[in-house]
Amino acid sequence: MTSLIDVIFLLLLFFMLSSTFSKFSEVELASSGAQGAGSGAGERALFLQVTPDALRLNTAELDIKVLSERLSQLEEGDSKLLLSLSGEVSSQRLTDVLVVLRAHPKLSFHILAPS
Repeated sequence: MTSLIDVIFLLLLFFMLSSTFSKFSEVELASSGAQGAGSGAGERALFLQVTPDALRLNTAELDIKVLSERLSQLEEGDSKLLLSLSGEVSSQRLTDVLVVLRAHPKLSFHILAPS
């Protein structure tokens, strides 16, 4: 007969090995509607290129830590951002960038499909 402590140890071991400790994020993605190119009269277009090791906002290379601050400086009223991804960008990197972009409610962004 197995002692109770052995059963508890096996259960503890099972739950420790079967659970994950990484942080998951959830990001809402919506498809773009049928809007024309000049839909907003006062909209300013920004371009963000995401690669596995760098970010470029309007050709200026920057780190993800200063992206929010830089967007706040460039954002004047409603702005539109085009997000371009290289083929090697991981889903975690994309999620990190999208979390930063979602913190700016006046910024609408569209993800360009890689060719």
